[in-house]
Amino acid sequence: MRHDKFIEVQKSISNVIMGKDDVIEKVMAAILAKGHILLEDIPGVGKTTLAVAFSKVLSLEYRRMQFTPDVLPADVTGFSMYNKQTNAFEYIKGAAICNLFLADEINRTSPKTQSALLEIMEEGKVTVDGVTRSVPEPFCVIATQNPLGSVGTQKLPESQLDRFMIKLSMGYPSHDNEVDILKKESSDKIGKLVPIVTFEDIIEAQNDVENVCVKDVIYEYIVDLVELSRKDQELELGLSPRGSIALLHMSRAYAYLSGRDYVIPEDVIKAFYDVSSHRIVLNARAKADGINVMDILQRIQTLIDIPDVKKL
Repeated sequence: MRHDKFIEVQKSISNVIMGKDDVIEKVMAAILAKGHILLEDIPGVGKTTLAVAFSKVLSLEYRRMQFTPDVLPADVTGFSMYNKQTNAFEYIKGAAICNLFLADEINRTSPKTQSALLEIMEEGKVTVDGVTRSVPEPFCVIATQNPLGSVGTQKLPESQLDRFMIKLSMGYPSHDNEVDILKKESSDKIGKLVPIVTFEDIIEAQNDVENVCVKDVIYEYIVDLVELSRKDQELELGLSPRGSIALLHMSRAYAYLSGRDYVIPEDVIKAFYDVSSHRIVLNARAKADGINVMDILQRIQTLIDIPDVKKL
């Protein structure tokens, strides 16, 4: 296991995104778990900078698209164009055909365009004019949306939110970190980043993550958490089987980044909140009572006994 390289990646990015080591680790884990990330936060907290930093340090081909109401599915997936010289139609790549795609403000485009991107995320393939093409490996989507203001937005339905492995919020920097940001504002921090790992390193690490050992007691623990979310009286919708699989994959990724080849309960707990927060839906009574999603998740987590690590 060569997790040390990816610890170095996180340290390098932390010099650009200051005071957000936990967010950097979560994004790194999601990439190694072959997942996609939804960043729900206000403008100007560094979401785009985070994506660019990861693309540089991980040697990934990066593309960004600002989603607006006039963006078409073909802009994302690509299209065929007639070439007079060859007397044939040629495929023109869409914006999402890359390694790391930043879908900025995904909730400001049409449901049809959202679906086109989410299909690529799920299948890892794109079909244009009957021809199916695979996206490059590794492939990761970081989508952003602003939780404030609903004018001109198209809310992602629960079935599509479920395609994102985790949902994160960066939040404002601390006082000291914001002072450091102002002091270094004129320096080209992104330009100083250098590649640390290669495509091959990432794919090898993703394979290592898939092979991280999971004991039966951990499988049972994950299913206990998921089942309790489905039975909670304040939830209209609990975690789906896709959610339990995402929780398993993120737990393995955290174990890998910790230098272990086996999952412990703390890995599951660490992944539980980010994997679950966008997948559960409060019922009408809970919404009226002002119940917080995180409070429910915390209650669920504390109600299930943590497995004894001695049995692992």
